[in-house]
Amino acid sequence: MEVKGRRNFLSKVMLTSIGGAALLSTSANAKSTQNQSLTEVQKDKLFFIYQEEKVARDVYITLGNIYTDENTFASIQISEQRHMDSARELCEKYGVDISNVDESQVGEFVLPVLQELYDTCVSTGEESILDALKIGELIELTDIDDLEDAAQDMPSDVITVFESLKEGSYNHLDAFQTAIARA
Repeated sequence: MEVKGRRNFLSKVMLTSIGGAALLSTSANAKSTQNQSLTEVQKDKLFFIYQEEKVARDVYITLGNIYTDENTFASIQISEQRHMDSARELCEKYGVDISNVDESQVGEFVLPVLQELYDTCVSTGEESILDALKIGELIELTDIDDLEDAAQDMPSDVITVFESLKEGSYNHLDAFQTAIARA
């Protein structure tokens, strides 16, 4: 599958998954002032970003275990954990139910569309080190787009965190593109 084809696939998967996330958010804490400041759609987007950061981390863990001589995966998976932590803190602050997410289970996702994304990325990445690095590049490009889309109409603190995550993704993108050129 060419990078453009993968990009189109991932973009379609991401667009579909935002709607799927709507089924998973909760309004259990709607009494809190903080929780009233996000709509259900915004909560769904926040949950999706949290899970998407887990996809990136888990793909990099899995591909890093396959390609142990390629340090790009190992270094970026640590950063992706920090991205997950930041998104999780926002979910907790705004009352998004994340109780069914087990961060310790690599490769397991609540949203079926993200499970499919993980499985596809790993399957493609297993084909060769170059394919694995291109999957990393594609994940980062997708993350950047999704963070930009999800930030629309969000409170300023969420936008600030998303901007920080986006900057991290640009750094990861540079690292993957450098590794691709090297490979």
